[in-house]
Amino acid sequence: MADADAVRRLALALADVVEIDSEGFDFRVLNRGFIWSYPQREPGKPRVIRTDIAVLYVGDEAEKQALVLGEPELFFTVPAYDGLPLVMLRLPEVTGARLQELIGDAWQMRRDS
Repeated sequence: MADADAVRRLALALADVVEIDSEGFDFRVLNRGFIWSYPQREPGKPRVIRTDIAVLYVGDEAEKQALVLGEPELFFTVPAYDGLPLVMLRLPEVTGARLQELIGDAWQMRRDS
């Protein structure tokens, strides 16, 4: 089980990472976001920053679909992210080791892009 503190600890352990001031968490490498709190939006309601859900950069649509279809207990998407290489990750459902892997992969892809 992971949480926002685990995200923060793992993200800040990587080179060239900065945390952007936000209501939740928002991490960037070389000014490119790779993991941040999910800004949930529902029509007619104010935006809610969900620190129990992370938005994670995954590189491309194929990877996104593989994660969402292969591990629906961990990953999901919403129409606002259609066509974007981003998935939502349910932090309470992910292990620490898997979170470290996911954050490291996202950081690497954004650093090298």
